[in-house]
Amino acid sequence: MPYACEIGLAVRRARSGREAACTYAIIRIYYNEMDDALRQFKSEIFQGLAHPTRIAMVELLRDGELSAGKLIEKLGIEQANASQHLAVLRAKQIVVSRKVGNQVYYSIRDRALIEVLEILRRYFYAQLSTTVNMLKQAAREEPKSRARAHR
Repeated sequence: MPYACEIGLAVRRARSGREAACTYAIIRIYYNEMDDALRQFKSEIFQGLAHPTRIAMVELLRDGELSAGKLIEKLGIEQANASQHLAVLRAKQIVVSRKVGNQVYYSIRDRALIEVLEILRRYFYAQLSTTVNMLKQAAREEPKSRARAHR
């Protein structure tokens, strides 16, 4: 738990055992609420990324700002579809936009999100590797089980 030393200090400063217990309970409630807020924040980010097109948009923005037109061109999607996805990414505060003339440019709000997507990529390949290994093992065992069945 963060700031554990501060909690201990607040409890020690309390004048009585009951006051210390009250102080600790209040601090614990605060941290539980912070945990809930953090979980809600994570949920909002994952909801924003809950479509392959939106993930592709974020990945295209990895190297820097792009215009909406360039995103549409690279993804090969309709303008209306792109606008809906970009609206979700803006609403979830995943991307920021700026307008220059009649062009709208998009960029990632925080580069940490690219790290999260990279971790998910590694997770995917680790799961894929495990599945491939299981299939290889099953394929090696299948001839043995067929031989036993023919006896």
